[in-house]
Amino acid sequence: MHIISLRNVRQSLLLIVGWLLLSCSNISYKSYSKAGETSITPALMKHYISYLASDSMKGRNTPGPELDSAASFISAEFKRFGLKPLNGSFKQNFNICVTDLGDNNVFYIEHNGVQTNFKIKDDFVPFEISSGSSCEGQLVFAGYGITAAEYNYDDYKCLDARGKIVIVFRHEPGQNDTLSVFKGADDTKYSNLKFKMANAIKHGAIGMLVITEPLNYNSIRPRGFPWPSLSKIIPREALPLNLCDEKEESIPVIHAGEAFVNAVFTSVDSLKQIQKNLDKVLENKYSDLSSFYVFLKTNILRIQKPTQNVAGLLPGSDSVLRNETLVIGGHYDHVGVKKDHKVGEDYIFNGADDNASGTSVVLAVAAAFSKMPLKPERSILFIAFAGEEKGLFGSKAYTNNPLLPLKNTVAMLNLDMVGRNSTDSLCLIGNRQSPDIASIVRTENKAEPFTLFYEKENLLGGSDHYNFYQCGIPFIFFFSGFHSDYHKVSDNPDKINFDKTAKVARLVLRVAWHIANQDKHYKIIRK
Repeated sequence: MHIISLRNVRQSLLLIVGWLLLSCSNISYKSYSKAGETSITPALMKHYISYLASDSMKGRNTPGPELDSAASFISAEFKRFGLKPLNGSFKQNFNICVTDLGDNNVFYIEHNGVQTNFKIKDDFVPFEISSGSSCEGQLVFAGYGITAAEYNYDDYKCLDARGKIVIVFRHEPGQNDTLSVFKGADDTKYSNLKFKMANAIKHGAIGMLVITEPLNYNSIRPRGFPWPSLSKIIPREALPLNLCDEKEESIPVIHAGEAFVNAVFTSVDSLKQIQKNLDKVLENKYSDLSSFYVFLKTNILRIQKPTQNVAGLLPGSDSVLRNETLVIGGHYDHVGVKKDHKVGEDYIFNGADDNASGTSVVLAVAAAFSKMPLKPERSILFIAFAGEEKGLFGSKAYTNNPLLPLKNTVAMLNLDMVGRNSTDSLCLIGNRQSPDIASIVRTENKAEPFTLFYEKENLLGGSDHYNFYQCGIPFIFFFSGFHSDYHKVSDNPDKINFDKTAKVARLVLRVAWHIANQDKHYKIIRK
């Protein structure tokens, strides 16, 4: 006996009702997507891309007034399509913080009753990861500042760093040495200063002084971060950006130079011998600097700049599945304009392919769904991300503060650079990580085939899908490949293959319909 579940009965009834309604309007159920697909034309793609990548948009820099204008345009389109705002708005506001160096930075040591003061720029330079605070206490040498169990290495073994200020070398043991116990000549994550700072904090340190390894470099001059206020040639646009809501624990961190080395280790040659011994035995045996007392103050400023994602919801038609969400997104920002240019020279990074093309696919698919006679069972969230070019900020802001629960987000389709190269080829990134979604793409690709490629898996972290992947959400990143106009002022609308972008949009529409009407959850393979 075949047992019919209540859910199957309900689905069958809905399909029958839908079929009857469609029959009355002479549209068959099997042609559910045709009204949507036929609306996605090269002319539509040209309209969207030409607008978003026009000179008036000045490269849609994050943050910036032109990006805000693009956001208003996308919001108006989402409203016109009948999408629903979330929290009363199509815009998801968030802040980007510009990190700058303030004026009051102080660094000195006391030893045997003598105070030695160090000068900003000449003797020390704060890093951008530093906290804007002060600390004081005893010194301790912590080698390379690394704890790496997989390499059987720990600079903090038998070292008490609690309440102290640690000195660490800049990189890792055996740098550029193919026989290094770490990863040969390749740097590992442990050479990253954020890892060193986090490890110092874990071991109770209240400040970190970084020095360049004298055996590996001819100069140990402090460089820290290249702050515009300490240079005549570095523009303020080079100041680092980060999400303001990223609350990473930090301590004062500076790059100290030769004057500090001479004051603490007697000479650079003495420090060379310390490094030589450490690299040889791979164990930190030099740590007693308790007679040195340090005062350190780093004045790091965080200046908030507002910007926004743009999101619109197509609610699902099923009373149960509407609580699950498919996200379709692409970033709408680019890199702005050249600050220094000659009169008459092209200075606008229009970003037609990167990523007016992907944003236009998101718009075209949203418009197509609005024209379809039946609505999908699952909800679909269409979203245009800001700040991708600055560090995937928009998608990170979303996954940090999702408009809809991430636990109910079944998949994410990302569109970034889909308007160039061969009309008949397309790259899928995420084939290995999201095999179920990739299989759906291959199935839906049969209707209007692309030759699909998968060799760009090294781009796993290269666009907004990555933050969803980090949250365990299956994804596919649609990508048409790099080209000679990438991040150049020549990435203009006249270079776009509008037939291809329309074809991509139709494929995404079919994939989205498939996912949004399938009561199934998909595999995600994490590293």
